[in-house]
Amino acid sequence: MKNLQRPTLVALALCIVQGTMAQSPKTEGWLSSPGVVGTMVLLGIVLFIAVLIIAAKVSRLIQQTKEKRDAAEGNPGATDEQQARRDAALHYRLRGDELGGTTTAFDDKALIVGATSEPNNPIVDEKIYSRARLDVPKPLQQLVIWYLAASTFWLLFGTTVGEYLGLKFIWPDLDEVAWLSFGRLRPVHTNTVFWGWASMAMIGLAYFVIARTSATKVHSYKTGWWAFGLINFSVLVGNILLMAGINNGGGEYREYVWPAMLPFALGLILTFRNFYATVKRRKIPEIYVSNWYLLAALVWTIVLTVIGYVPLYQNGLGETIIQGYYMHQGVGMWFMTFTLGLIYYYLPSSLNKPIYSYSLGVLAFWTQMLFYTMIGTHHFIFSPLPWWLQTVAIVFSMGMFIPVIAGTTNFLMTMRGSWSAIGKSYVLPFFLVGVIFYFVGSSQGSFQAFRFTQNIWHFTDFNVAHSHMTMYGIITFILWACIYALLPKMTGREPSQLLVGAHFWLAFIGLFAYTVSLMAGGTVKGIAWAEGVPFIDTVIATRGYWTWRAVGGTLMFISHWIFAWNFYVMVRQPLPLAQSPVTEPISA
Repeated sequence: MKNLQRPTLVALALCIVQGTMAQSPKTEGWLSSPGVVGTMVLLGIVLFIAVLIIAAKVSRLIQQTKEKRDAAEGNPGATDEQQARRDAALHYRLRGDELGGTTTAFDDKALIVGATSEPNNPIVDEKIYSRARLDVPKPLQQLVIWYLAASTFWLLFGTTVGEYLGLKFIWPDLDEVAWLSFGRLRPVHTNTVFWGWASMAMIGLAYFVIARTSATKVHSYKTGWWAFGLINFSVLVGNILLMAGINNGGGEYREYVWPAMLPFALGLILTFRNFYATVKRRKIPEIYVSNWYLLAALVWTIVLTVIGYVPLYQNGLGETIIQGYYMHQGVGMWFMTFTLGLIYYYLPSSLNKPIYSYSLGVLAFWTQMLFYTMIGTHHFIFSPLPWWLQTVAIVFSMGMFIPVIAGTTNFLMTMRGSWSAIGKSYVLPFFLVGVIFYFVGSSQGSFQAFRFTQNIWHFTDFNVAHSHMTMYGIITFILWACIYALLPKMTGREPSQLLVGAHFWLAFIGLFAYTVSLMAGGTVKGIAWAEGVPFIDTVIATRGYWTWRAVGGTLMFISHWIFAWNFYVMVRQPLPLAQSPVTEPISA
């Protein structure tokens, strides 16, 4: 195991192979197992998407450079007037109102049967991109912005704590203050980004979706503000108690004691009532598929919170079963289901085309409901839990390939033909990375559920990498895409494309470095455990991988501050509709 003592700075993926060279009987054939091979293929897909986006951006840059060069060279034989007209043509941009006007329209030939600004399928915006602002009611605009502002604050706070914890892996003696200890700060980090950042951002974005797809106004803005206060109060009080050492024990993602979590649950109940009442009074016959996901996610999470916090049946191994259920349902039935609902609106809306297949959306919805509810126990393979329950969790984990493939196919087919938009916009790359990580992260979780791979990856840093691949690669990237797609149309303010690009690449590169380093380090550690290496030696062997974890985490942390500035630019002093500037849009 001497080769594990000091990891070098070679390609991180190769460290997995290095760690498996000297295999014991417990690890023989592990490298060629389906779970490991599948995980390596999935990482290759992520690299391919990165190359695809870079190629699109470079192609766009080359095209712009060529246009500028052609404009500079001009036509040697042309007169000054001809050259001026040519230059004006090269720099011409549509205003966005060419198909409209201010004069009163009259149908001389009686050809028009009817006209409406709210089509029966309001998911489809204008067929050509219009720089005209969305006419959003002022109360709705304020509600959405404040939800997103609060979520941005919690993102900065939660990831500041996470950055500090990442440094503690390298310098464990960084401080000696009790309330800054790892055991207290780690749940502050996870619960803040879960219940503060992601949950607030999802609900804020959903208020616009619910109103838009129902072609009506929100049932009660007052109820929305009450939920806003309750959820923020829950996160604030919960974090204070955690830092004071008052927690719910070892239940991951439910460390908040029940009095602190109760306001959050009440906020969800109010939000569900508000969303349901809005959809109920919709002005169109259909319930758009986004609303299926949003309402279902709220119902499941309300039930989940009750199950997770009622202590009557949580004795002995029952508590472990409930923990696996709560932990995985929190990710799958709250964050994943809700975010999928947002994608079904914001992705096709940004592309100005309908979703590829409504039927695939419905298939993914019902199979998500079926399979996700039974997979929590795959976190406790080889534990004292009943063997049949572990097997059921593994089988249902395999079943998750159905909704994941259905959803991924639907989103990628919706994006089909939008290659040029990747080079012109950063909204679509955010969506593309989120969708790809939806496939990669979810599929990798299914591969990881195999007993053979669990034998090595069980309880190692590999699980931390997997959780960031899903909660960050899927949920956070999709939320950023939706925010960048919505706010400029709502406020008339657009951030710098350079800063949006910096945000994207720092977050993406940081996430890749973070996940691959912990996957490699977790693999090395798991093999060392199987071979009987003393635990403290595996800690020393993992230090180099933790350094890369800190590097990746720092890049991600910097990107969050850039996003916060971009958010401020988009929401400061929203412009009146009549004063909306004609600028190059962010959305494709």
